[in-house]
Amino acid sequence: MDVDIVCVGFGPATAAFLTHLSRALVDENGQPLADSKAMPGMPPQVICYERADDISFGVSGIVTKGRAIKASFPDLDLSQIPMAAPVTEEKVVYLQDPIGASRKGSGMKAFEKILGLTAKKDAQGMELPFIPDFLAKHEGFVMSMGQFQQWVGSQVMGSGLVQVWPGSPVAEPLVEGKAVKGVRLADQGVDKQGEPDAAYMPGMDIHAQLTVLGDGPYGPVGRQLDRKIGTPDGHHARDWAVGMKMVVELPQGCELKPGTVLHTIGYPEPEIFGFLYVYPDNIASLGIFVPSWFDSPVRTAYRYLQHWMMHPYLWRYLEGGTMRSWGAKSLQESGKRGEPFLVGDGYARIGEGSGSTNVLTNSGVDEAWATGSMLAEAVIELMREGKEFTKENLEQTYVKRRRESWVEKESTMAGKARDGFQKGVLQGFIGTGMTGFTKGKLSWPSQIKKPYERIPTLEKYYEGRIPADEIESIRQETQTKGLPLHNALMTRAGWPEIPYDGQLLVSHQDALLMGGKVQAAPGYADHVRFVRPETCEKCRERVCIEACSGQAIMSNPDGGVPVFDREKCIHCGACLWNCSKAHPTDPERTNVDFKAGSGGLHSVEN
Repeated sequence: MDVDIVCVGFGPATAAFLTHLSRALVDENGQPLADSKAMPGMPPQVICYERADDISFGVSGIVTKGRAIKASFPDLDLSQIPMAAPVTEEKVVYLQDPIGASRKGSGMKAFEKILGLTAKKDAQGMELPFIPDFLAKHEGFVMSMGQFQQWVGSQVMGSGLVQVWPGSPVAEPLVEGKAVKGVRLADQGVDKQGEPDAAYMPGMDIHAQLTVLGDGPYGPVGRQLDRKIGTPDGHHARDWAVGMKMVVELPQGCELKPGTVLHTIGYPEPEIFGFLYVYPDNIASLGIFVPSWFDSPVRTAYRYLQHWMMHPYLWRYLEGGTMRSWGAKSLQESGKRGEPFLVGDGYARIGEGSGSTNVLTNSGVDEAWATGSMLAEAVIELMREGKEFTKENLEQTYVKRRRESWVEKESTMAGKARDGFQKGVLQGFIGTGMTGFTKGKLSWPSQIKKPYERIPTLEKYYEGRIPADEIESIRQETQTKGLPLHNALMTRAGWPEIPYDGQLLVSHQDALLMGGKVQAAPGYADHVRFVRPETCEKCRERVCIEACSGQAIMSNPDGGVPVFDREKCIHCGACLWNCSKAHPTDPERTNVDFKAGSGGLHSVEN
């Protein structure tokens, strides 16, 4: 099929691109901005393919300054968007360890004591006396990205000038030389290995003058393009985090007001950050971020999330609440360092996969939206002038706008903000502060390691806490039962069992059933593959299993390669970068390959 513009992924960047483009495709008299080359006599034909089964699934709650979003909607009325509110109160809270199971070195213990001299102490939490300007979101708003995307999507599709097709995973870009000619959709009617089965239908080729890649942090299509045409010298995507969250109905009488924002550090492990954003109608979005520089081979997010929720500072607000939905996603936190080639003949990159995330301000949605808006302005300019979507033309319009924007200025400033965490948590906090207060002039110097270079063995990680022979016994027992290691090891290391209450504190499996609503359409191939099976057979860390947000990767009771169940996969991408083994031919990749695929979370609230 021939179209003029094809987009991959309907995230905030693509939503911004289509919002601005759709406003300009025809004028007030119904005359098209330019003549369609795919369908002469008609306005330009624009189509977007989204993997998830709806345009708002699989995203998350956010707090943002919203500068780019406000510029797109000058008369924005947050009351028209469910689960949105202006920021009314914001705090950064250091959570002390109430149970004594956290790993805290002498540096962090000293930092905690010093902090205690100035911070306001409250329920084993210490509220920082001020919030640095680079982190503060005082003039911004909290919202559910799912609800926002539905609101935006209804306007985009209501224009009648743009088509958005959910439930349509894109398999790969169509590349000729270094030019992109469109995309190929995933085959349907195939078995798990991708071989033709009943009702086989090969993926359609969509030819386009311009291909817009906005497929997010782990972007399977963008990564394929990177492998085919390369990436800028010195650029890499090695810093990641998995964000796991819940949408919770707060208990009656909860004193937290809409617009309240809490950022937490220090617990359940020093490397793990937390957040809580309060929406109208007594609803909150809350969760944790587990980063790639958390040197644990059992970096499960779910149980850490529950221990974080039960911290006394938070539990007084949450006890008696009810989980409404649950989910997780990866965050590509390399920022400017992870920027690929933004344009080429026939293509442009926008959003998180284009390196737009600001790792100093912990902000990504508004930056992604800004990149989509800038590309739309560039495309409109080129269409009006009748110019082709060549690399040169896109550099003179889109890339030029981006280099002159606040997104570029701030992402450059933030480029090395997280480097200190490669040396340790305390060095990371100091380095972040140095970068923020000097506007990028100073940082804590460090080499960025690949995640698989950081992950130690279980025996090394638990040295002095759990004997090696006991670890081996636990490993054998859990593998025989097809269970992950993390629960057994965390319990053995001193973390108490979670007191399930059936409404807020539920098992991981129940969260998948009650709050995740994970589904996968039949007839698609498995999208998670293990590149070299013999490497998996020898692996003793099995981080892909321990880090899997949806329990979609499990131990094989017979040994060997882990078992993957795509009907549990929420497409967070954690396995892609958490694998402790290198790819056999590409040092920037791991032994896990995450392809485009169907399914994922089914929750508009997340």
